Amino acid sequence: MSDHANAEDAVTARVMRRLLPFLLLMYMLAFLDRANIGFAQKALQHDTGLSNAAFAFGAGVFFVGYALFEVPSNLLLHRVGAKLWMCRIMVTWGLVSAAMAFAHTATAFYVLRFALGVAEAGFFPGIVYYLTQWFPQSARARALGVFYFGAPLAFIFGSPLSGALLDLHGALGFAGWQWLFLVEGVLASLVGVWAFWYLDNNPSRARWLNASQRDLLISRLAHDAQTASAHGPRSVLAALVDPRVLILSAAYFLIQMSVYGVIFYLPQQVAALMRAHVGAKVGFVTAIPWLCAVLVTWIVPRFADRHAQHRRLAVVLLVVAGLGIAISGLAGQPLIALIALCFAASGLIAAQPLFWTFPTHYLTGAAAAGAIALINSLGSLGGFVAPMVRTSAERAYDSTSAGLVLLGLVAVLAAVAIIVFVRPARTSAYTPGESAKVS
Repeated sequence: MSDHANAEDAVTARVMRRLLPFLLLMYMLAFLDRANIGFAQKALQHDTGLSNAAFAFGAGVFFVGYALFEVPSNLLLHRVGAKLWMCRIMVTWGLVSAAMAFAHTATAFYVLRFALGVAEAGFFPGIVYYLTQWFPQSARARALGVFYFGAPLAFIFGSPLSGALLDLHGALGFAGWQWLFLVEGVLASLVGVWAFWYLDNNPSRARWLNASQRDLLISRLAHDAQTASAHGPRSVLAALVDPRVLILSAAYFLIQMSVYGVIFYLPQQVAALMRAHVGAKVGFVTAIPWLCAVLVTWIVPRFADRHAQHRRLAVVLLVVAGLGIAISGLAGQPLIALIALCFAASGLIAAQPLFWTFPTHYLTGAAAAGAIALINSLGSLGGFVAPMVRTSAERAYDSTSAGLVLLGLVAVLAAVAIIVFVRPARTSAYTPGESAKVS
């Protein structure tokens, strides 16, 4: 390996050590604050009288608010910088999430879930876009893979935390589900304030890199931006109507249907397998599939970056996930169902950092900010549809496994969409020392 390649790897490793642990913490809290209703479901419904249909609608309406404000939020992040905008996002969503503790009626539940989506809009695509400002294409799947640890880690550590908070039922006059929303919401707001002081908007402002490291990183990123702009739309409007962006939005919609159709109900599914109520014990068992997901998401994106196999591996992971989802519903043995859930969680989580390398191969600058947000917003509507589709399938076939089988088929359909519509990315050689203006 050349001295230049060694220097580039050293800078990338430095950036990973500096940024990814903090971004990971942010994503863990984001995932907790959108998925903790899965833990609160039974107690919340018992205290408020919410029906299953009302809960499913409230769980999903989050994604409507989220989708509507994704693109403008990400364009604002591009304009004002990540440190200010991420602070705003996290503080407001933490406050709204904490307010869920006082959602005693269906109307309040719907309004706060919608408001939570509005508050959090732009967080995930903002981070994906932010990572493109720090990591060259050759390291992007690895960076995204580490960031995606946030989802499984939220369940590994958050599941026992959520279960323990539910066990605080009656403390200081609050129900367990109220403690759940209050504590996890306040944590998000505190980390949001920290983000303002910790994050740098781009490498040129990173005082923790020396001058040669900054120049090397800026040069490499400029080359990637130049290559992307040669093969993709340059304006925001052109990016938003680009057929490739719309196709990726549809594929991501299918992926998110599978993800959230499982996540929202996973604690209840594990509790049913264990014949126990949702609490600390169920929380620890629920963490097992996410431990597997962390391992797979650590290994696969690194392999994909090294061998340029992002597309093929994404397809394999989605098929494995689809089979795991379906088998978890059909298996008669709890152990087999739990193993199937491990495959499902691993496939769904590890496929997504590979997916996000597809648009960033040909998008840069404001066009990337807008298109990434559009893909995520339209795709995230899958989270709105999934609970209702799963509930409808279970009701139509009078079977709790029917919804899981359907969601498994949706994951496989996402794999088929990638095979048919996503073409291998074009690449161009990078000459050390080459520089260009970063878009």
